[in-house]
Amino acid sequence: MAICAGCGNDVPAGSRFCNACGAPLAETAPSREQRKVVTILFCDVTGSTELGEKLDPEALRALLARYFERMKEIVESHGGTVEKFIGDAVMAVFGIPTLHEDDALRALRAAREMVEAFPMLGVQGRIGVMTGEVVTGTEERLATGDAVNVAARLEQTAAPGEVLLGEETLRLTRDAVEVEAVEPLVLKGKSEAFAAYRLLVVRPGEGFARQLDAPMVGRATELRRLRNAYDQAVQDGSCQLFSILGSAGVGKSRLTAELVAGLDGARVVRGRCLPYGEGITYWPVVEVIKQLGDIELTGSPADAIRGLLDDTPGVVADEIAWGFRKLLEAAAAERPVVCVFDDVHWGEPTFLELVEHVADLSRSAPILLLCIARPELLDFRPSWGGGKLNSSTVLLEPLGPQDTDLLIASLGELEGSLRTRIRDAAEGNPLFVEQMVALLRESGDGEVVVPPTIQALLAARLDQLEVSERGVLEAGSVEGRLFHRGAVQALTPEESQVSTRLTALVRKELVRPDNPQLPGEDAFRFRHLLIRDAAYDALPKSVRSDLHERFADWLETHGADLVEVDELLGYHLEQACAYRTELGLPAETLADRAREYLGRAGRRALERIDGASVRLFERAVALLPVGAFDANLELDLCDALFFDGRPAESEARAASLAERAGAAGDRVAMLRAQLRRADAHTHVDSTVSIDELARLVETARPELEEASDPYALYDLWATAATVAHGLMQNSARLEAAERAANYARLASDERRARRVLPFLVTSRFYGPTPAAEALAWCEELEADGVSHPALSAHRAQFMAMLGRFDEARAVHSALREHLSDRGLATPVALNLGIAGEIEWLAGDVAAAVTYLRESCEQLEAMGHLGWLSTSIGQLGRYVLELGDLDEAERLARRSEELGADDDVATQIIWRRVCALVLARRGDLENADVLAREAVRSIALTDSIELHAATLMDLAEVQTTSGNAVEAMETLERATQLFERKGNLVMTARARERLAAYESVSG
Repeated sequence: MAICAGCGNDVPAGSRFCNACGAPLAETAPSREQRKVVTILFCDVTGSTELGEKLDPEALRALLARYFERMKEIVESHGGTVEKFIGDAVMAVFGIPTLHEDDALRALRAAREMVEAFPMLGVQGRIGVMTGEVVTGTEERLATGDAVNVAARLEQTAAPGEVLLGEETLRLTRDAVEVEAVEPLVLKGKSEAFAAYRLLVVRPGEGFARQLDAPMVGRATELRRLRNAYDQAVQDGSCQLFSILGSAGVGKSRLTAELVAGLDGARVVRGRCLPYGEGITYWPVVEVIKQLGDIELTGSPADAIRGLLDDTPGVVADEIAWGFRKLLEAAAAERPVVCVFDDVHWGEPTFLELVEHVADLSRSAPILLLCIARPELLDFRPSWGGGKLNSSTVLLEPLGPQDTDLLIASLGELEGSLRTRIRDAAEGNPLFVEQMVALLRESGDGEVVVPPTIQALLAARLDQLEVSERGVLEAGSVEGRLFHRGAVQALTPEESQVSTRLTALVRKELVRPDNPQLPGEDAFRFRHLLIRDAAYDALPKSVRSDLHERFADWLETHGADLVEVDELLGYHLEQACAYRTELGLPAETLADRAREYLGRAGRRALERIDGASVRLFERAVALLPVGAFDANLELDLCDALFFDGRPAESEARAASLAERAGAAGDRVAMLRAQLRRADAHTHVDSTVSIDELARLVETARPELEEASDPYALYDLWATAATVAHGLMQNSARLEAAERAANYARLASDERRARRVLPFLVTSRFYGPTPAAEALAWCEELEADGVSHPALSAHRAQFMAMLGRFDEARAVHSALREHLSDRGLATPVALNLGIAGEIEWLAGDVAAAVTYLRESCEQLEAMGHLGWLSTSIGQLGRYVLELGDLDEAERLARRSEELGADDDVATQIIWRRVCALVLARRGDLENADVLAREAVRSIALTDSIELHAATLMDLAEVQTTSGNAVEAMETLERATQLFERKGNLVMTARARERLAAYESVSG
């Protein structure tokens, strides 16, 4: 026997329409497993042992038969399904075979009616009700899940005549029930005390209240059309049929309330169609008739109305429609009538015919028939309103972002980020906004979550789709919010009419056409992300795993041109793997494939300096078999963490890898990890000597060279480049970086080869390469398509050296914006320092201080103390130029405190600043000592730019000491070094100062 998807009643085989509600029957399909949030009700007779002692067995059997029959009758009258009788207990499920948005409320109404029936049956009973996710469609039972067990435990705990419900059920019904909390229950199988509530009252109405008192926003056009229809009815003395269609919560009732509030002199009557129950065909009509009770009606129309109210046999539908029309016309003869019928999508065919009868035949009476419905009304009544001269229909679309913000503001004060998250999650649905704000206030934890009432609305809507349409929608949900027709076809090979099904889903306002991301494809987008989530959540996890894997297979062939294809493939294979693992099924092959694609995506993100690289690598590493390691992948993660401003985590990851590789006997991997750990440690603990890293390089070199692993040799020479940088040996650093790049290319890893690009460009910046030559080198690389933040940053600095400040600022401003968008913290902080250096060259010292101070604050917050030790000293040099000697000295001493003894750059900069501070305070002897120490240290390097700057500071100390001749000699040396570097700005600045000294001494 078939089951009607609309009302849940049994239908004889071969029927095309439901005998109970008249709805057309959807196509049948084999039962399949689904995940659903349903409400479970357990009812049990208490004192059955005593009954057995008192009653004859036949009498007891008859009593229990009456009890079972009545309980089943009550459950089914509320749209539930009795799964089984267990002894003298009844288990019922609300939401099977078809979900309804008010299943939890139906269950509580049924529970209250069952309690009221116990005395009439001569029994005592108790009831437990619980809402939760279950798996349905299995052969052995209707529902399987924890909610079944909890409902049974609640029933066993309840007292006679009592209904206990769980918190999940209360959340769905809170505005329609009165409850009182009971002491938290200790339920068998539950590790923690369980919150439960005693049901006291079930009120009429919905499970959640809608706030119609909030200001209406964004519906001016629709309201104007609605008022025009009313005005025309009054002006012409005509009957106007106006239908407001829209998805649940989009604002149909609010729009109606706004119209009614603005009417003067009209009689407004209302009726609501019910989703289930006995006598529902004319329920809304009877409601209206009762509200028009003072209208005099005589003759046959009056007889028809009385027959309807008294349920007189023999009164036919045509007579009722005629009588109701005459009643409305009689009322409208006194003053205009606005007859509002709500939830018309639940209306029975006979009721809908009655409304159309009134609209078609009513004459000379100002009547506005206002029908409120969801778009599914047109599924089974496609001709609704069609062909009628006085009929209008408006479809309410979601609110725009600005209108949504106005609505949120009207509901109370919320912090900016919360408003944004609610706006994004609600996507223009006013009810969703109201429910999210209400739940946010109740929870008090600042988390914006989807209320269960909304989830129930959407799940119920999808559950009433035809099987084939539902399957297409679920297949699309696997791809995501936007999906392609070809992917759906690949995931539903048995479906021969995918395009037809998608067109139907568009008509039902569930999806809409969109721009495809793949050539030659049609694309669709879910009208709301929550619709996508509801479709996806209904899929069993085993099915999700299969569909994710099949989609990845399809995407490998069809998505090769997508920039993010590796990340997409990695995600879908990762999901397939996760579900299989959760179900205890083998997933090694899926894990290997997912790890490969996520690793590729992570390396691409790291190359473009994108903060997403960290999470991609973390996900890839998480897919390694228990106890296994992947040196290349995990060292990539260390790099990503380092550039994301998490050097301590980078060090810890590398240390862990070194330990695991050593325990596994993999010496090469262990040494590579030790090199990375030691490198990171120099940044976490800035007092660590660079010699320690240099010694580790020399210790590891013979073993790594013998292993001839190009990846290992890449790591070796990349670390050697870091050592050379710390010693400010730029030519050596350039050579080491080039060797590292060559080994990366030998491993066919062009991305690793490009990863040493910063070494190559900074070696040219700090080393003896002339600025113009280095700039040409940068521009040549970029012309060849090479892109890297280090190239842009130092290209801007070279431009500044050449006096091209506007160009330098423009290049660097674009770079800062690019880095901020990508979210990697370390490059952002370092490039703020470079912006400060550009402003220093341009002569704007205040701007230089601002940029470098922010850079230092960010480096300190991240724990990058190695870079901070130098940068904070340089900040002191800039502050000194503004005349703040105390602050300059404080910063210099902080640099001294942080810097390692062999950190050449730091040791030089703090001495330069302190020497100038001391000289300006008159301590000339100590100033001279520090300045000369700085010059001796920098002279051992090939950093001629810094050598020249250090000589200029020494010249200032010498001038302050009265050694003008020596100062001029020092300035001349500095000028020559600036000229060698091709730094036109500093050369001119040094010559200007030299000329000033010469004029004074001359």
